[in-house]
Amino acid sequence: MVDALLAAGALSVDVSDAAAGTEAEQPIFGEPGIGDELVWTRQVLSALFEAAVHVPAALQHASRLAGLASVPHYTLTPVSDQDWVRATQQQFTPIQISPRLWVVPSWSEVPDAAAINLRMDPGLAFGTGSHPTTSQCLCWLEGNLRGGESVLDYGCGSGILAIAAKRLKAGQVVGVDIDSGALESSRANASTNGVEIHVAAPDKVPAGPYDVVVANILSNPLRILAPLLAGFTRSGGRIALAGILTQQAQSVGEAYSPWFEIGPFSEKDGWTCLAGVRKPL
Repeated sequence: MVDALLAAGALSVDVSDAAAGTEAEQPIFGEPGIGDELVWTRQVLSALFEAAVHVPAALQHASRLAGLASVPHYTLTPVSDQDWVRATQQQFTPIQISPRLWVVPSWSEVPDAAAINLRMDPGLAFGTGSHPTTSQCLCWLEGNLRGGESVLDYGCGSGILAIAAKRLKAGQVVGVDIDSGALESSRANASTNGVEIHVAAPDKVPAGPYDVVVANILSNPLRILAPLLAGFTRSGGRIALAGILTQQAQSVGEAYSPWFEIGPFSEKDGWTCLAGVRKPL
């Protein structure tokens, strides 16, 4: 139906879980390793059309293209014209992670000049500090880095965790991502924040081992990556894992238990961050 709506003139189409925010919500995020056939049982499609488009006719056309016998139930909501740049900026304001650590968009004044202020703007790569999983990892880094450690940020996205580690006086910091756009974003954000980090695709990662490994991804990739991330972590080194729904934390912890003494570090808004220490080799 998404392709049919686009063919019928929709500017964009968003698909979401109809049960989002309820106990029936399904934790499906298009994760690798669980099959492409998994979709939400009930879905909500939101399509954006130009004001001049006759939407009922467009929906009839899309339904025919999709092979549906009738047009699904829908509601129409006018979207008023506005300054979308300003509207977006109003959604992203400075975020205090801790008394000495802030995430601050480039258009905002620094709330505390004496704090460590990470300059991060929303972009295509994940990581602005607003999501619970990112703030959990930032808190963990602040509480566990003492200075000089080598750090691997696996699945670096915007580079926020790697940049924070460098601002917290880590030594060598490496950011890894499968998305070339994320690597470009990490480089640009590192430059904005006046730090130097090494970014690389997974097949170009410096061998390590590393004193600290952080991975803010999703539960299934984390389970799959357990042997790899264990191999990157030195004996006695530390690891922090996020992107894990609380009900998934036990299975992810079990995947890492052969190599780590691991358990929950924090829980926030239904997300759990796990942290552990590498067992002797």
